[in-house]
Amino acid sequence: MRLGVAAGVCLLAIGSCSLPELFGVGEDFITIRDHRFIHRGEASVFCGANMWYGAYLGTPGSAQNRERLIRELDRLAALGVTNLRILAASEQSAIRRSVRPAVQLSPGTYNDTLLLGLDYLLSEMAKRDMHAVLYLGNYWEWSGGFTQYNVWSGGPLIDPEVTGHTWAEYMDYAASLYANARALELYRSTVRTIVTRRNTVTGRLYRDDPTIMAWQLANEPRPGSSDTVSFHFLPSFYRWIAETAALIKSHDPNHLVSTGSEGTIGTWSSDAFYIEAHASPHIDYLTAHIWPSVWRWYDSDESDRTLAVAESLTTAYVHRHLAMARALGKPLVIDEFGMIRDTRAISEKSPTTVRDRYYRHLYSLVLDSTLSGGQIAGTNFWAWGGEGFGKNPDGMWRRGDPFTGDPPQEPQGLHSVFLSDTSTLAVIRTHAAALRSLERQSLP
Repeated sequence: MRLGVAAGVCLLAIGSCSLPELFGVGEDFITIRDHRFIHRGEASVFCGANMWYGAYLGTPGSAQNRERLIRELDRLAALGVTNLRILAASEQSAIRRSVRPAVQLSPGTYNDTLLLGLDYLLSEMAKRDMHAVLYLGNYWEWSGGFTQYNVWSGGPLIDPEVTGHTWAEYMDYAASLYANARALELYRSTVRTIVTRRNTVTGRLYRDDPTIMAWQLANEPRPGSSDTVSFHFLPSFYRWIAETAALIKSHDPNHLVSTGSEGTIGTWSSDAFYIEAHASPHIDYLTAHIWPSVWRWYDSDESDRTLAVAESLTTAYVHRHLAMARALGKPLVIDEFGMIRDTRAISEKSPTTVRDRYYRHLYSLVLDSTLSGGQIAGTNFWAWGGEGFGKNPDGMWRRGDPFTGDPPQEPQGLHSVFLSDTSTLAVIRTHAAALRSLERQSLP
């Protein structure tokens, strides 16, 4: 009864009121209907990019960075990129390769400069009709990550690049967050702080901003190391996903929520574990990441043979996750995929023949899904480097260096798409145009 009265009041007061607006969700918010993303009433598949450092460029007091941000957003918009996946939370850490500065300096103490940078970034994206996927933590060390919450709750520091520690040890320590009540509360406090924030540029609460497409619980959360394959953290991993997604929805019912998972590579190659991790009704869509060179599907020393192998395995990986998306009735986003430059070079002047071919292959799978009414709803290549070339002979990032698409623990330029990579830009532009053409024809 009250719903009907509210609808009538809305129609009388405004003249027209869409159902999304009636339920508190404006038409510009991206929603889901029949396993597809819906934007402004129409099915949509996006061409996106990873730009984890976007908030860093938006910081006040640095005209040079903000001017670069404007240029980068204009270039991306001109390519047809409409979605950016962005780091929204980083933690100050003593880990050697972690990014400096960080969003959170100590428990509950935030770097206002970086949060203002996120505000500014979102305001500029809105001007270009772009959408953001904001991840609220990191399983990995390069932004502080889960292990820093363990440190803040009294645990030891484990740096996987320091002698005496292993990656397996680090990964299990990161996964221990899920069962560490004190560390979990620190993480959840960060989630609440960012999700309930008011944008200082636009004056809007983040929950009311349609520029944000989705929140992600973290970047690439895993239930532990595949070296140990101990299922000890699996129950707490599932619980962390379900409870954190519900927490976000309780503060922000307007936006989508996803895990940020790599796919089955992050659940010990188990479809059953991956499906259970995404079964919560508060998880709106599935994610998958694809890294042929990192996963040793591709070897630049045997490029001719292994590139075909990488393409075949990529096709199988995508189809595997499409099957799980169908089983759960949810969309699938490939929100990270990357390929190294030819011969593992890092210079912006080096060729990208292999990358271009791989991007075309991945994009062809997306178009095939789109044409058949399938559940791939978008992609984000890793990553946009733009004009931010690496500076150091060893390729490693140091504080004060320009940001590229590669995070600070990796050689700068290895996976970045630079402004000078004209052939790769052409591949991205062509794909984005193909998606726009299909949308104009009304997606199946």
